[in-house]
Amino acid sequence: MAPSTASAITLNINGEKHTLPVDHRTTLLDALRERLDLTGTKKGCDHGQCGACTVLLDGRRAVSCLQLAVAAEGREITTIEGVAEGERLHPVQQAFLDLDGYQCGYCTPGQICSAIAVIEEHAAGWPSAVTGDVRPEAGASPLTAEEIRERMSGNLCRCGAYVAIVQAVARAAEAEAQAADADADAEEAA
Repeated sequence: MAPSTASAITLNINGEKHTLPVDHRTTLLDALRERLDLTGTKKGCDHGQCGACTVLLDGRRAVSCLQLAVAAEGREITTIEGVAEGERLHPVQQAFLDLDGYQCGYCTPGQICSAIAVIEEHAAGWPSAVTGDVRPEAGASPLTAEEIRERMSGNLCRCGAYVAIVQAVARAAEAEAQAADADADAEEAA
């Protein structure tokens, strides 16, 4: 008897559980788009090289075209459809909108998901390839345009909106840092 090549899996996407039968070779990207109608995640190169399909897996960015859906079971998946809080846009979404960090918009969902993770990685003190001093005692380096470009380098924009994308990531990082400072001040005052 041949082993089965399909399974019923449960994916936790944007806080909702979805159970569906999938072929074991189905990518997370195809499960999202073809099976669950979550078409915000885009199919670009289908080889993990362009970043258009970037989603967050347990808060870390992942190109969903290289992730098997069965391997994502039990993980927290966030797509572009799940980053806003109701009608209120995520700070990264708002910055992209305010600064025209998109042109045709095709790469924008992947850019935004990557930017969210980039800001969190930087805030956690993770160095990049261009970080000058990577010693833990040096503390977090500033999130400069060079840092942002390096950290976002896995996301391509065929329209060339890179200048506005870098500005949007910087603005969103600043807004999130200010919000974190305000939360810390409020907690300290209480």
